[in-house]
Amino acid sequence: MPNITVELLAGRSLEQRKAFARAVADHAVEILGARRQDVRMVFTEITGDDVANGGVLASEDASRAGVLAALDQN
Repeated sequence: MPNITVELLAGRSLEQRKAFARAVADHAVEILGARRQDVRMVFTEITGDDVANGGVLASEDASRAGVLAALDQN
């Protein structure tokens, strides 16, 4: 039984998470031979203040400003 943990920046829509879950489950069935009903995913939403890249919080990283702004619109 694959247990998959997914961390996403907050702001993804329910439809995006559903599509992602379907795609990952499809591949787990195909590649791992898992039964679809046994593929478990847990989504954890994080904010730009919860994650740092290269020692810089995502919320303070100018190179990620566009990504964060796009997620805020969802």
